[in-house]
Amino acid sequence: MKHNSEKKACQRRHYSLFSQMRNNKKAFYVYVTLASLTALAAVRSFFTAQWESVFVCFLAFLLYFIPPFLEKTARVELPTTLQIIAFIFVFAAQVLGEIENFYERVPLWDTLLHTVCGFLFAAFGFCLIDILNRGKVNRYEMSPVFLAFIAFCFSMTIGVMWEFIEFGIDSLFLKDMQKDFIVNSIYSVTFDPEKSNKVIAVKDIVTTVITTKDGTVITLDGYLDIGLIDTMKDLLVNLIGAVVFSVIGFFYVKQRGKGKFADQFIPKFKHDSDSQAPKNT
Repeated sequence: MKHNSEKKACQRRHYSLFSQMRNNKKAFYVYVTLASLTALAAVRSFFTAQWESVFVCFLAFLLYFIPPFLEKTARVELPTTLQIIAFIFVFAAQVLGEIENFYERVPLWDTLLHTVCGFLFAAFGFCLIDILNRGKVNRYEMSPVFLAFIAFCFSMTIGVMWEFIEFGIDSLFLKDMQKDFIVNSIYSVTFDPEKSNKVIAVKDIVTTVITTKDGTVITLDGYLDIGLIDTMKDLLVNLIGAVVFSVIGFFYVKQRGKGKFADQFIPKFKHDSDSQAPKNT
């Protein structure tokens, strides 16, 4: 009996979340389209025994339900534009990026997604301050500059933590989430025979030959950078996305929530939707 009641409760929660998504028709249509494509990718991966891809599809379905889950549990109203961006981001990162290998096939695909990620997490950080100030008449007691700065810092912290995760997965599971780059010039004190901390420049590198213990020889057209450039590039574009949203959030608070453009990206509490515009001091 207990198992049946728990199963029914889980079904009610799922139905409730699904109903929550249907309230926003535009975002719901985008969800249905992307979820259908994800399901097709899962079926194909199942019949070709690509179990890791099946898991990625399952993870994508879970991520699709994060926006309606936030709306229901935290009583947050997510704008249509922000929801659509979130759905497309999940599909682009998980299905297109991981399963269809867009990270390798499409130039700047990873860069674009990290930029969007910086934008989305800045929005979440902005909303988090809203949660902390919930129940107060003046929702924004901090200055617009400070509020935008917190949103920026939150996004950058998440970006740094994600790079730690990528490094950990690469180290523990021997993956390559921190993608390598071929470079043709390096500058390092390691090549200084006198160990005097003098930077030695090695330019115009044409070939690097790697020989393993078992005699395997790998030839590269340049020198292999193992993840540093990718990590710094990801953090840089994350910064750009965070700055863009922080600027939008700044003017939103400065104009007391009247900005029509910013309103498409700013999460709001449902109980505040019919109240007066937010204020700042």
